[in-house]
This record gives sequence, C-alpha cells and structure tokens, in this order.
Amino acid sequence: MTSTIIYKGQLRCSATHNQSGTIIETDAPTDNRGKGERFSPTDLLCVSLGTCIITTMGIKATDMGIDLSGARLEVQKHMLPDPRRVGKVEVTLYFPASLQLDEKSRLILERTGDNCPVKKSLHPDLETVIAYHWDA
Repeated sequence: MTSTIIYKGQLRCSATHNQSGTIIETDAPTDNRGKGERFSPTDLLCVSLGTCIITTMGIKATDMGIDLSGARLEVQKHMLPDPRRVGKVEVTLYFPASLQLDEKSRLILERTGDNCPVKKSLHPDLETVIAYHWDA
C-alpha cells in the first residue's frame, strides 16, 4: 500500500505516505465549495506531472553527468465543465543559464521529460503542453 487517506470533513483529506510518514493535506478549490487553503486533488494531478517530468529528467541527467539543480517549473491547470475535469495542463521548465548543454543533450533530456511515467498514464484527451527554456 502506498498511502492511507483520511477524510477530515469539510472537503479536506489527509494523505499519509506509508513508507516515510510524510503527510499531504488537500482541500477543495474555492470554485468547487472549498476554502482553497491546500492543494486540491486536481492541483496534485498537475503537480505530479511537473515533478515526474523533472525527476525523470534528473535521473537521465545524472546518467549523463549533468546536474539539473536549480531548474524551476511553473504548472498551470485549466479546468473544463460538464463533467468537471482537468482539460489542459501547461508545464514550463526553466533551466539556469549557467547550465551549458549542447543541442543533443537538451533533446535527450526533453524527450525523457516528454515520456515520463505520469505523462504516459494520463488519458490522451487531457491536453498537455510542455515547454523547455534552457537559458532562463
């Protein structure tokens, strides 16, 4: 078992990672009866995509002798109505200008990010836009 989730009431949950004991709390967003004081479940879906992209890139980069420390990601979620769902996720990655990579290395890392496990697990109807900025 990966986690244990407790519904706390008032549209909030507490999820405990069983191996480490780390806790994530969620809240419904303000546009769906929540207080918006924590990540929403749909926020976490988008955050999962972003962190999976950079994590898989980090694994590949390590194998290539490259350190991606300092990379920054911005994630934007776009909701659709009826049925309410995430319709589009935009992930923009910014890499430090000090990271000088040749075009081949950049392409290898981008392909790795584009094929991360979370991306491959998402329904094809969910539009994903991933942009890489190498000299930010």
